[in-house]
Amino acid sequence: MAGGIAPVSSSSDGSYSRARLPLLLPTWAVIGIFMLVPVLLMVVYSFLTKEFRGGVQWTFTWAAYDQFFITRGLFGDEPAQIEWTYITIFWRSIWQAGLATALCLLIGFPTAWFIATRPERSRPIWLFLITIPYWVNLLIRTVSLRFILRDQGPLNGFLIEFGLLDQPLAILNTNFAVQLGLFYSYLPFMVLPIYAAVERYNFAYSEAAADLYASRWVTLREVVLPIVRPGVVAGCILVFVPALGAFLAPDLLGGAKNFMIGSLIDEQFRGSQGNWPFGAAISVILMSLVLIVLMGYARMAAREAKP
Repeated sequence: MAGGIAPVSSSSDGSYSRARLPLLLPTWAVIGIFMLVPVLLMVVYSFLTKEFRGGVQWTFTWAAYDQFFITRGLFGDEPAQIEWTYITIFWRSIWQAGLATALCLLIGFPTAWFIATRPERSRPIWLFLITIPYWVNLLIRTVSLRFILRDQGPLNGFLIEFGLLDQPLAILNTNFAVQLGLFYSYLPFMVLPIYAAVERYNFAYSEAAADLYASRWVTLREVVLPIVRPGVVAGCILVFVPALGAFLAPDLLGGAKNFMIGSLIDEQFRGSQGNWPFGAAISVILMSLVLIVLMGYARMAAREAKP
């Protein structure tokens, strides 16, 4: 075919098809070894029996799940009742993660909008400032926040020095401290996906809405949010899921009275007094809740994608 582009032969298509499997094998191996195998082990361990000195006995039972949902008294001889202790911890984790997600969205959306509307040359600088905290380990950042919030810490010292308080505020070991730790830890997870969505937004739509005498709030609600919603939803998932299973912020900032599900799981695998099957069962329950949330989002996205 003179002067033209030679068509791709069917043999080359076949070679690509044959190479597809070897190219995907490393990815499948990594997913299988580092994700599927640990999850399967966790599921299996959740049905085993606790060994008295730690570890497990290979006797399959529902005892770990029974312990989470049902109590039969101290000696196990009383009528079965709902075990509200662990359910309360689970509920506390859900609303703390949900509140952290809402606060991150409230602060993260205008922050992402501000960065995306800066001159193109200055955007990397603002993104750099957003990601600076992630240069430091989360444990160190959480311990530093504990130092700031303590009774004799810099925050209370500043408030007392300027006459705003007469005595230190008891912030540590409260739900507020846990919430502050979650918000501080996961705010960039909200900002970055929304920024990516806003950066692709065509601001001509906002100008057209203004030409039609739409107010700023109407433009935001009816034009901007529907277009950037994938970034908002992605940010909410990226904040809610890790916040739901967080254990550093509750453990270091909340204390024993503000346990969350991640702290409860962590406690079950510590020392000889831990309960591995119970910790695995809680992990399975938590994973199931996360999967339900993600599957709900996937169904909603698939429904909206249909013409």
